[in-house]
Amino acid sequence: MGILYDDVVMIRQSEKEGEPSLITVNCPDKTGLGCDLCRLILFFGLSIVRVDVSTDGKWCYIVFWVIGKPNTRWGLLKKRLMGVCPSCSSASGILFYRSELQPPKPPDVFLLKFCCRDRRGLLHDVTVVLCELELTIKRVKVSTTPDGRVMDLFFITDTREQMHTKRRQDDTHDYLQEVLGDAMISCDIEMVGPEITACSQGPSFLPPAITDDKLNSDIDERQRGSPPSSVTIDMDNSLSPSHTLVQIVCQDHKGLLYDLMRTLKDYNIQISYGRFTTKQTRKCELDLFIMQADGKKIVDPNKQDALCSRIRRALVHPLRVSLVSRGPDTELLVANPVELSGMGRPLVFHDITLALKMLNTGIFLAEIGRHMIGDREWEVYRVLLDESDGSSVPRHRIEEAVWKMLMGWE
Repeated sequence: MGILYDDVVMIRQSEKEGEPSLITVNCPDKTGLGCDLCRLILFFGLSIVRVDVSTDGKWCYIVFWVIGKPNTRWGLLKKRLMGVCPSCSSASGILFYRSELQPPKPPDVFLLKFCCRDRRGLLHDVTVVLCELELTIKRVKVSTTPDGRVMDLFFITDTREQMHTKRRQDDTHDYLQEVLGDAMISCDIEMVGPEITACSQGPSFLPPAITDDKLNSDIDERQRGSPPSSVTIDMDNSLSPSHTLVQIVCQDHKGLLYDLMRTLKDYNIQISYGRFTTKQTRKCELDLFIMQADGKKIVDPNKQDALCSRIRRALVHPLRVSLVSRGPDTELLVANPVELSGMGRPLVFHDITLALKMLNTGIFLAEIGRHMIGDREWEVYRVLLDESDGSSVPRHRIEEAVWKMLMGWE
């Protein structure tokens, strides 16, 4: 089966602001492709309002209706979406499916180390720069010295795979210099080993609100000013001879489709046909015809219950947020599950720092790490708040603001 190279991903931008643009993906299929596409769409800050998916197991056709922003980089989005589609070989501009023979090489990790004078909102401004440069933050350590200087250590990977070049490093330095101005004192970039981002096995410092599934699932969302979070999931094996129908009704939130697709990808579930729609009340309806990796329905009641439970958890509590006391200090903790492939949820650190900047709340220390919680790996963000000026924001307001920003309810 062949297709023109430029037709793998096609984008038709809306003519009026607020109306959806169309993204069409027509390429070889693979388990988890929907997750990879939704992760990228989330990273580019787009809202998905409708999706149609159809595949025969070898070739797929997906249409996304998305709401963009005035500054959406559509050309770059198309390039990145094409990059996650399964590899194809070309001849005279025609693409033909070529199965993956080897897993992709892990990206090189670089240490971005810079020192600058502190100010409110600094960390968010730096995070915005890194996002615009397509640099993924794997770990970060931020500390403030008594004389008002900030030492930032960002362990990053480069989507463009060019950070080893002097030109890319110079561009990163110049962009940071432009945003930080005279506040920047020094900036260095060097390659480090991948072990620096390895997962820690000991979550002993984490509070139960982060580590305890049951306690976290019992959190009253009304304390965060959130809409009701009820989720209805039904499975039916009677409507198709070869597929299990999964019907879901739930409240919409930012990254909802990514959270669902990540869960199905981790369970190695294949989607043959799917439809996702949102209503004006922010209710979502999903119909998915799925099957296991062996091409069979999900008929085992235990497997059905396990999958429904994991989907429900992913849609109701895709992240965990907690504010705890560390002696006289206040620490904000946010955690999200990591895909089995090792990919984390996009823009979490961006949204945390933006929420704190909007509250005019300073950051004294910040750190990102990975920890095993239960049977899976989690990305944990620790932020020690700067309350030195005495203008502290009520704890419930901080937690509510961060949660709303992460869920897109701001």
